[in-house]
Amino acid sequence: MNNYFSEIFHLVFPERCAVCSEELPEGANFICPKCAWNMPLTGFYAEHDNPVFRKFGGLVPIKEASSLIFFSHHSPYRNLIHRFKYYGQWNLSIELGKLIGRKLKVSDLYKSIDIIIPIPLHLLRYLKRGYNQAEYLARGIASEINLPVDTSSVKRSGYNRSQTKTQNHHDRWHNVAGIFTVKNPSKIDGKHILLIDDVLTTGATIISCAQSILKACPSCRISIVTLAVSSYELFGKHSGGL
Repeated sequence: MNNYFSEIFHLVFPERCAVCSEELPEGANFICPKCAWNMPLTGFYAEHDNPVFRKFGGLVPIKEASSLIFFSHHSPYRNLIHRFKYYGQWNLSIELGKLIGRKLKVSDLYKSIDIIIPIPLHLLRYLKRGYNQAEYLARGIASEINLPVDTSSVKRSGYNRSQTKTQNHHDRWHNVAGIFTVKNPSKIDGKHILLIDDVLTTGATIISCAQSILKACPSCRISIVTLAVSSYELFGKHSGGL
């Protein structure tokens, strides 16, 4: 009976692609075959010395760093981020996390990861949104590479203005300085940690979190993975990226 009503519901309100908003064909999940085929994958997960890794060079010691897709304000794939970040479609972030996890699973660069830590939200922002999209990405990744997700060892102790509302690089760095606290150093000390976030722009938030972890636990090793990376931040205004 449930399947019957589900079929009727989808006939009246068909599921639509999270990228192009066209009706999904039977068997497609969240993204239509055309948008899945054209997804602007970076391929950085298979390359150690990639542009995302170099972006962090000299700013914080890391083992590996990569992003799944390129992102820009003119790309339809920004709809993916907006849907789970601002419109409550948290289940989409889990599916995208699984896609990241499948890529990491075939890479030799992330085999020594011990634990996954999503960049935490401040409690007030968590209550407003109802969830942490980075955590759902992390759980999707964890389901593919069979690793634990730790949401208790690192907390966001300072409430900062949203980075999307902070205009220049200097303000973004100042906005996130010292906002993370390590609550359980002994739990993660000596571990190889995979930090997860949704979008990489300046990198200020991730670096602030990584620095706090390394200050509390100097023996930790840190790698970084995000769903998307700003093509402008990597290659500049005239890069021609998506």
